[in-house]
Amino acid sequence: MTKILVVDDDPEITKLLDKYLSGEGYEVLLAANGAAALSATSSFSPDLVILDIVLGDEDGRDVLRELRLISDVPTIFLTGRGLEAERITGLKMGADDYIVKPFSLGEMAARIESVLRRSGVNPLLHQIEAPNIVFADLQINESTHEVRLRGELLDLTSKEFALLAFMASSPRQVYSRAQLLEHVWSSSAEWQNEATVTEHIRRLRAKIEVDPDHPLWIKTIRGVGYRFEPPVEKQ
Repeated sequence: MTKILVVDDDPEITKLLDKYLSGEGYEVLLAANGAAALSATSSFSPDLVILDIVLGDEDGRDVLRELRLISDVPTIFLTGRGLEAERITGLKMGADDYIVKPFSLGEMAARIESVLRRSGVNPLLHQIEAPNIVFADLQINESTHEVRLRGELLDLTSKEFALLAFMASSPRQVYSRAQLLEHVWSSSAEWQNEATVTEHIRRLRAKIEVDPDHPLWIKTIRGVGYRFEPPVEKQ
């Protein structure tokens, strides 16, 4: 998985980028100052660094100078100042790109892919290898048909995977057994018994729930059907 180190002392920025880039399939590392950034670069060898120019009392440009002594990792400067002279200075120092706050997440993703491509890292690999549906410690990869829970690869049948992926793609949406037959089995109650759905839900719960008798991920809505219940994020 492509690793990105985000160096910023603003917790709102790091939280935003961590959540967004993780969802895009990158492994995200965080550092709040120059020392932590250098340590993370040395220990984890990131594929790209996003570096804020203003790090409290530190200057991100000084951090980049030190970074270049130990690594040629592609680096994108992040700053609230967009003066052309500053952008040119940053690029001459060895930065690979420059993003001015406020920025859109779409622009960030495009810049990252562009820098990775220029540096020889295939920006598409993470899209294939990384999960595209993530809820806490549950990861679903529709490209590879793999599901991991707390880092452990689960052994699911093709229909169990299809059922989980379909429900997780629309969290909290309630589906009747008839609807699940239609969408997952491409069938109907006229041709296939709805008990098929009930049995697959039971098997799926046995594999993803800590206590299948008191499920947290797949809830039964009495008289209606089932829904996928994402965990509540702690504030």
